[in-house]
Amino acid sequence: MQFVVFILVYPLLWCISILPFKLLYLLSDFVYILVYHIIGYRKKTVRHNLLIAFPEKTSEERLVIEKKFYHHLCDIFLEMAKTLTISEAEMDRRYVFTNLELYKSVEEQQKSIALLMAHYGSYEWAVSMNRHLDKFTGFAIYKKIANEHFDKLVKDIRARFKAVLITTKETIPVMQENEHQGILGVYGFASDQSPKAAKAHHWGTFMNVATPVHTGAEMLAKRFDLNVLFLKTRKLKRGYYEGTFEILSLDAPAVPDYDITDEFLRRVELQIRTEPEYYLWTHKRWKHTRETSAS
Repeated sequence: MQFVVFILVYPLLWCISILPFKLLYLLSDFVYILVYHIIGYRKKTVRHNLLIAFPEKTSEERLVIEKKFYHHLCDIFLEMAKTLTISEAEMDRRYVFTNLELYKSVEEQQKSIALLMAHYGSYEWAVSMNRHLDKFTGFAIYKKIANEHFDKLVKDIRARFKAVLITTKETIPVMQENEHQGILGVYGFASDQSPKAAKAHHWGTFMNVATPVHTGAEMLAKRFDLNVLFLKTRKLKRGYYEGTFEILSLDAPAVPDYDITDEFLRRVELQIRTEPEYYLWTHKRWKHTRETSAS
């Protein structure tokens, strides 16, 4: 059955991927009407999240953010499909890194790197940074897709940009083996979503709300003595993004526990407050809070 679903969906994705960008965004405008106005995909979750994040805003102000977000959501979904066939030159034109020299200076220290980022802007197109790695190998930590055929497709797409996908369960064994073999890596973590409350090691403050947060990236950085960078993303205009590297720590074992995680959340929050429509509001980010855990 998984293969049947794959052979039905894949041709559609491929056809979308070969569309010129002008037509791609015309299609995105149509998909927006379908997803937002007709289906109402996760609209209750989005409104709940925006209310928690921006209680000081009026309902009208939150509605403006909501509609802009759904336009962006449709854009990035179709941009993900576009990654199937986009050329390296076109990708470099549409996702620009503003300060590769900072990244290079950290790379020169000959220590592996934990690269933390949020589900903000074009988090999928950030994979293009792997083309700028010198002697390092790019590893993206992800949650395995249930459909094995789509899982392989995602891996193949990332491989086009010299990235290796590893599941969360594979992360520690891969890092251990890389350390043993002397392989230097850049490990990409999207650490802004909500873990299960029972497995949470730390409660942080995100958008002024106490909530459990993922601490795996920080703990691995301490365990393997990784340099820690943050990738800040901006959407310049439709289909164009820029990424900027920021240093979180160059001596992770010496940093007090959870300080790196809290600083990461602070920087993500700054992005969101600047342009909230580019954050992924469809996830239940605040499904666990102090209040819900106590009840």
